[in-house]
Amino acid sequence: MAELKTQATQNSVDDFLAALPDPQQHADTLQLKQIMSELSGQPAVLWGKMVGFGVYHYRYASGHSGNAFRVGFAPQKQKLTLYIMPGFERFEPLMQKLGKYKTGKSCLYLRRLADVDLDVLTELIRESLAYMAQHYPEQG
Repeated sequence: MAELKTQATQNSVDDFLAALPDPQQHADTLQLKQIMSELSGQPAVLWGKMVGFGVYHYRYASGHSGNAFRVGFAPQKQKLTLYIMPGFERFEPLMQKLGKYKTGKSCLYLRRLADVDLDVLTELIRESLAYMAQHYPEQG
């Protein structure tokens, strides 16, 4: 079976974020790191160019399986991508109050944190983590 491209690394999250050229994006990522770490109870880990918190194991009907982070983000040139693993359908009431964003299947795209209500974003992350804990319990 092919090895997964995106895996947890030992690289420094702080060094990765410090190297971001946009000062506003750097500040936003530090704030996201703090929020996600506090809510998940897990340290930030670099998965390629994504910052993830916690880990879960998945297995598809095809037999493909692997590990991924429970919640995370990635700074990109013109936006921040937040990874909300359960997707957004179950969080529609929160999404209506969030502010300016776009979504993909499990991706929330923001230009900057100032575009959204941070209290609503925090609740979205909290509820996403609760869903993940219920459906993908911690492996002991």
